Amino acid sequence: MASRTGTVAAAVPREATRKMLGLERLVCSALYRPPPPGATCKAANNPPTTHQSSTASTSAENDAMSSTVSMKPRAPVVAPGRACVPALTDVLALATQCEPWSRAVTVGANLAAAQPIWRILMSTFVGILVIVGAWKVIQDKPHQYMAAMLILEGLLIGVFCATDALLFYALFEAILIPMFILIGIWGGPRRVYATLKFFIYTFFGSVFMLIALLYLYQKAGTFDMATLAALPLTMKEQTWIFFAFLIAFAIKVPMVPVHTWLPDAHVEAPTGGSVVLAAVMLKVGTYGFLRFVLPIVPDAGAHFAWLVIVLSLISIVYIGYVALVQEDMKKLVAYSSVAHMGFVTLGIFIAFLLVRESGNTDMAQLGMQGAMIQMISHGFVSGAMFSCIGVLYDRMHTRQIKDYGGVINVMPWFGFFYVFFAMANCGLPGTSGFVGEFMVILAAFSANPWIAVFAAFTLIIGAAYTLWMVKRVLWGEVTNPHVGEMKEITGRETFVLISFAAAVLALGIWPQPLVHLMDTSVAHLVQQIAIHKI
Repeated sequence: MASRTGTVAAAVPREATRKMLGLERLVCSALYRPPPPGATCKAANNPPTTHQSSTASTSAENDAMSSTVSMKPRAPVVAPGRACVPALTDVLALATQCEPWSRAVTVGANLAAAQPIWRILMSTFVGILVIVGAWKVIQDKPHQYMAAMLILEGLLIGVFCATDALLFYALFEAILIPMFILIGIWGGPRRVYATLKFFIYTFFGSVFMLIALLYLYQKAGTFDMATLAALPLTMKEQTWIFFAFLIAFAIKVPMVPVHTWLPDAHVEAPTGGSVVLAAVMLKVGTYGFLRFVLPIVPDAGAHFAWLVIVLSLISIVYIGYVALVQEDMKKLVAYSSVAHMGFVTLGIFIAFLLVRESGNTDMAQLGMQGAMIQMISHGFVSGAMFSCIGVLYDRMHTRQIKDYGGVINVMPWFGFFYVFFAMANCGLPGTSGFVGEFMVILAAFSANPWIAVFAAFTLIIGAAYTLWMVKRVLWGEVTNPHVGEMKEITGRETFVLISFAAAVLALGIWPQPLVHLMDTSVAHLVQQIAIHKI
């Protein structure tokens, strides 16, 4: 009996091994297929040992390939669990040399971290706090939640580091997937509607960016961003490319009137998803303006700067009034994000007026630096506000302002942080919310005083909707018995809020190191604005 059992048990792994070997042979035969008739390869038996950029291929090299020895497919080594792996790099190298499509479209996976280093630091800083904040909150599939968050973090860093336009586009699209999963699995009751709306909006805009990039590739023969920046374009070409980029990045920022996906996404997303969405993902849109519109289509950007400035002012003023009537705390902060991001786009495009019309490069640099500091400040402040709302939601499971009142009586330390971040959201001097907005207002005043007047209006309306929310949530008597049962913030929550508070306070009191860090890149962007391609 024992012998028969052992025979049956031994047959199972043999059968599994036989199937695995057959699968590996199939994979290896596909990977090591012979090149098509007439195709030759420069490195027949000696695969290249040094990295060669795909953009370095020239027509002379392609012609030289026709005189080289034909490549013979190497017999695959089929060993259980490791077949094909040792020679995988050879396969990739040979594929890029022998396949016709790889010679037609050259894409280099080029990354550089020097220019957007502060964005990378902000992304990693926020990512760590999101992981810590969700450590005990996410009970359903926590390993998958952490995996999706880390994948999203890596893709965002890749977006900020990409120097190849097609790689930027691929990562720009890829960040939708983990965020789609985060909202769709761990979101609220209307998560399906929110995820579909979020995905359709952003994907729709990305199609226009892809069309523009393909046209630029057809003109330049490469996706290298530095080459595209130097590409001469007519005004008609710049106009079409400008509006293609404007649609894509305005949806991602978002700007009026394509902002309606953001409140729904924020309301239904888990706390960590809302923090990453507000602190990092929205900055991808403004980064796209800096990376593509300014250097590639400067003439069209200067000609249509008034359009973006008007949309930015509408976002600042009108959306502030919309936020004032919200009853959901998350939706209120989401609308305030649209208003604050309006300052970022205003600071970027006011530089066109300052450089092209008055030649004031110093104030243009001030406005551009203010826009970048506002990006960072908004990341910290909005991330902290959503974290505070998450603390309340974990205890009460509601985000309606009317369900609270008198929270500071039972959670005094939480009340301290909540008021501090609310003041930063209003633009209180001494906090990071003041620095960027003040720099943008100064630059706008140099260009046109009326623009500065409308921009400064956000300090009033921002204080109105923020303090109105604080009054109804924190102050007064405890009227809801569930509020009286709420417990003070834990050590983990305190760590997250203290980290955000330290960043907001440090940037508000001493912004000089960050300003100095971006001096070179901002000066280069202003120089690109001044270039006439027509």
